[in-house]
Amino acid sequence: MDAITKSKPKSKANQSQGLLLFKLSHTQLFALGTLKIRELVPYSPLSAIPHSHPTILGAATIRGATIPIIDMAAAIGYRPITEEERKDSYIIITDCQRMVIGFLVRSIDKIIECNWRDIEKPPTTLGKNAFLTGVTKIDDKLVQLLDVELLLSKVFPLSPETTRAILTDVQREYLKPMNILLVDDSKVARKQLSDALDSINIPYQVTADGKEALAIMEQAERERQPINILVSDIEMPGLDGYELAFEVKNNPAIAAAYIILHTSLSSEISVSQAHQVGANEALTKFCAHELIEAMLRGAEKASANSNL
Repeated sequence: MDAITKSKPKSKANQSQGLLLFKLSHTQLFALGTLKIRELVPYSPLSAIPHSHPTILGAATIRGATIPIIDMAAAIGYRPITEEERKDSYIIITDCQRMVIGFLVRSIDKIIECNWRDIEKPPTTLGKNAFLTGVTKIDDKLVQLLDVELLLSKVFPLSPETTRAILTDVQREYLKPMNILLVDDSKVARKQLSDALDSINIPYQVTADGKEALAIMEQAERERQPINILVSDIEMPGLDGYELAFEVKNNPAIAAAYIILHTSLSSEISVSQAHQVGANEALTKFCAHELIEAMLRGAEKASANSNL
């Protein structure tokens, strides 16, 4: 298989992203959304990275860039990829959380189109440490969609400076009256968002599902407690962030919400698409300071609208 470079994606406001299917064992199929993927390359020799996480095999030089390579199988608890297996394995180059990272996998299956609304939540029996955001069936085979954010948080823990924000008393009182809704399918991302607001004593609601978020907003409007600020992930099964923003802006009853879409993709494409569907801002996650600054801009706009 030759190297596969990800083509420029079409607007997700009109079309769902695809899925890359691959194997970490000889039987189980796993998947990543194609928006996170830069390219696929065959395994190449690695140089050692001293004092790195045990699942980091080393660094590869790809197109002039030095990229850390993680044994994805070992990182999620499967049997590590042996030296002998590596010659037939592939590296998935991802662009996620402002980092370009390579994941070594045992084999690449294929890239397919996917209706993300057909992806279901992972069973609760899998426990809190399962690295999954969803499951689906392709050709009658179970496919597990991996939570890359959770995986990366284990290998590259975020620093306190990234996860905490500092507000003045004036800013806190300005933000506190806002009704805030957080939406993210990733467990680690939900915790990051929640921790950022908990650390500054700002109340909020949180959900893992875009459809549920839309229902919450509609119910809040009926109760005359409208959501002022919506913070949503972009890449979600079911109703994704682009579609959620589009639905909100198309509903006059809830369209006044200030929409902040956040994404692990370091991509201008995500930002431009976010504005196309009506979002006020798009952030590459995760930085608590940038998130709170965006929320303050939303609070300023909400306060201005209420004074009209």
